[in-house]
Amino acid sequence: QTCALPISLLASPDPNARLAVDHFVYRIRRELGALTAAMGGLDAVVFTAGIGENAPAIRSRVCRDAAWLGVEIDEAANAAGRGCISTGASRVEVHVLPTNEELMIARHTLRLLAESQGEFK
Repeated sequence: QTCALPISLLASPDPNARLAVDHFVYRIRRELGALTAAMGGLDAVVFTAGIGENAPAIRSRVCRDAAWLGVEIDEAANAAGRGCISTGASRVEVHVLPTNEELMIARHTLRLLAESQGEFK
């Protein structure tokens, strides 16, 4: 499973595991701030894929660090882990969306094959 390593890090008593998680969250905070500045604002944050869908503790920490952007999450919704997890007072919507990477890879492959044979319209 994609998220097995980070979740095991969250549960580990090893100080190095905590350091790894702290660094991971720091990098997200840094990139989120940089992207927000580059785009001139932020409408929504979307968590997806292995960690984004399955690690409410990571989502909570990332959103807490993004409070300066107006991000506010509902911890019960975050624990449930689907759909909109931001509060009504949040200036930025926060969502958890499931992904299906295999389906997207198959669709893109099919499109490339069809284009290469002149069948794509």
